[in-house]
Amino acid sequence: MRIGIEAQRLFRPHKHGMDIVARELILNLQVIDKENDYFIFVKPDQDKSAIKSTANFKVVEIPGGPYPWWEQFKLPRIAKSYNCDILHCTSNTAPYYKNIPLITTLHDIIYMEGSILNLLFNKASLYQKFGNLYRRVIVSKVIKNSRRLITVSNFEKENITKYFKLKHKEIKAVHNGVNKTFTVNMDADHIERVKSKYKLPENYFLHIANKDPRKNTKKVLIAFKDFLERTTSKQKLLMLGCKDADLKISLNDIGAIDLYNHIILTGYVSDEDLPVIYKLSQLFLFPSLREGFGIPIIEAMACGVPVITSNTSSMPEVAGNAAHLIDPNKIEDISSAMLKIVSNENYKNMLIHRGLKRSKEFSWNKMAFQVLEQYKQLYKEINT
Repeated sequence: MRIGIEAQRLFRPHKHGMDIVARELILNLQVIDKENDYFIFVKPDQDKSAIKSTANFKVVEIPGGPYPWWEQFKLPRIAKSYNCDILHCTSNTAPYYKNIPLITTLHDIIYMEGSILNLLFNKASLYQKFGNLYRRVIVSKVIKNSRRLITVSNFEKENITKYFKLKHKEIKAVHNGVNKTFTVNMDADHIERVKSKYKLPENYFLHIANKDPRKNTKKVLIAFKDFLERTTSKQKLLMLGCKDADLKISLNDIGAIDLYNHIILTGYVSDEDLPVIYKLSQLFLFPSLREGFGIPIIEAMACGVPVITSNTSSMPEVAGNAAHLIDPNKIEDISSAMLKIVSNENYKNMLIHRGLKRSKEFSWNKMAFQVLEQYKQLYKEINT
């Protein structure tokens, strides 16, 4: 087989969820498949080390243009020129006009939910709004064009099937994995360097913030304020992915500007440093309103950190019985969960033990094998 994989943003220096999934898929395919030929289509950017060409994997840089132009016009033409038998688009969208049998990974369809007005006027960044609007326009056609659909959880599989009334469409739920760098066993010197680099406090809770309202950051802030008022704890709240100006706006909105001195902002954290940030935290706060999967849940568990997450969408499927599940709309639930974990050592240790066990059930290698099987099935289908 000659397999094309769209991984447009793989070389950008600051990678996020879908970029990480694409990278891990390719790295693991390079290990398990020495037989088929792969062409990895990327847009030029700074991080050339993210993926390297090997004997049967060729990295093809396709320059120029914004995301829709690159995907709709450049990608299909280049993929065709490499005589690809299959094109796998990894990030929710794909070319509108297909010229190669297509497999698409739909991580979620959050951008299809709610009204257009809500999509345009929520507090997500302009980049997020544009991306979600583009997906909303294109995804229905992509689903019709795709010979196979892959998603990342059984919850999302049911959600996609119901939303688009899919009766005969092949859709496979393939769970994401966790990188082996997320572990309880870390180099002591590296830990000290990370502590110094990010000026980490001795005791902190960890939250991955985002301007997207579904990440529920405002309720995390209110719940943390409530926690501090109910205890003499010296905990800080460490927030990844949040700018100082945005934090101040959020604190003003909730009338809690005095909380500012209890919060540490790290900015973007590198892949190498993130496991240490997890490991040194007292607990991980992930009370999202909606997720297709929720990779940070298992990353934190693999680092031996107790997790607070939501009882909605895919999160119970990912967490199993290894996290403290809460109603993300109830501030009391979030603050009480914090209090229970820090005040009950036996409960905290139980969550850590269960989390370590649970995280071992998720593997990028397993994910790559399942995706490869989809390639094989489609190739057989189009050649019989």
